[in-house]
Amino acid sequence: MRIARSLKISRKQLGAHKLRTALALAGIIIGVSAVIVMVAAGKGAEREVLGRIEAMGTNLLIVNAGPVQRTAGRQEIRGTATTLTLRDSEVLLLESPSVKAAAPVQSAKLQVKYGNLSTNTVILGTTPDYPAIRGFRVERGEFFSEEQNMAGRRVAVLGRTVVQNLFGKADPVGETIRIGRVAFEVIGVMSPKGADLNAVDQDDQIFIPIRTALRRVFNLDHIGSIHIEAKGRDRMASAEDEIRDILRERHRLDKGDKPDDFTIQNQSDLLEAERETGEMFTLLTGSLAAVSLLVGGIGILAIMLMAVRERTNEIGLRMAVGASRRDILVQFLFEATALGVGGGTVGAAVGVAAAAAVNAVTRWRAEVSLFSVLIAFGFSLAVGLFFGVVPARKASRLHPIEALRSE
Repeated sequence: MRIARSLKISRKQLGAHKLRTALALAGIIIGVSAVIVMVAAGKGAEREVLGRIEAMGTNLLIVNAGPVQRTAGRQEIRGTATTLTLRDSEVLLLESPSVKAAAPVQSAKLQVKYGNLSTNTVILGTTPDYPAIRGFRVERGEFFSEEQNMAGRRVAVLGRTVVQNLFGKADPVGETIRIGRVAFEVIGVMSPKGADLNAVDQDDQIFIPIRTALRRVFNLDHIGSIHIEAKGRDRMASAEDEIRDILRERHRLDKGDKPDDFTIQNQSDLLEAERETGEMFTLLTGSLAAVSLLVGGIGILAIMLMAVRERTNEIGLRMAVGASRRDILVQFLFEATALGVGGGTVGAAVGVAAAAAVNAVTRWRAEVSLFSVLIAFGFSLAVGLFFGVVPARKASRLHPIEALRSE
């Protein structure tokens, strides 16, 4: 009964000062909705980055020719490295138990012509295993075969950006293009892939057989990298170790303490690093948004202190007719909690609606989770309780006679 009576009094008092109550609720609403939206935006950004990494290929390792050097905090391979060969790629596939597929890669940006039109694009020489390793799909026509690669056929598969630049809406399959001075028959078009993590358009490239590329286009006897698919996520580490051991032996680096003349990039390490970065970003943005919740809590504190001051006579009268200090404490805590719960409920609804609006209006993906909504709501409740304790204790400690004498 006492709790029900306290709730009734709290509801009546909050309703009697509608503007004051609305201002207190507004602070909590803004804080809760900001937390939900910011955390949802952070989660969406994290999911998008991880999705792009996974779109690079499944269980991917990339072996680059040359050692990594650090410049201004960034890792890069400087100069021209000639340490990787086609035979290295073949041996890795044959001798590494953890390697499922391997595709050698050599690329360069060259001018490509079709009729009177020309464009500068990336020419990528590789093998038929490359699309499966890197998650590419053929949209029209076909990808070149291993027989065409071994025979050094002059065939090409175009990315969508190249098709738009040279052919517009026309079908390029069966047409002839010139890469440098060499004519190539277009046998296929790749499905759109989009930009990679470095904002490089993966559709702005042409795929040709690696042997044709080395012999007729690049005039090289080495390759720039080997793209490898491990047999499973749990075998990524073992695949990396096997690749390192095999290449060090082939390059005669296994004796002594000579450094690697190649670099292995492990997709698992990249995924873990990006996941940690995304979690830190989400935590940071959520923490910044939570500051507005604290501001809303300070508003509750100020309003409740004002209420104690204005209702001193009422408090004295209730205590004079038998209300205990605990009853007074509970009543004011109920009022503060009601502000926190009300603001949290409305704020959660506003936050979810705002995140949905962001998804509908912009290309940014905001991912709302039930956990973040519950955390924001729980925090708003805790804010109401925390900032309501001081006014409630102050009200409960008033002396009845002095409270009745106050004006």
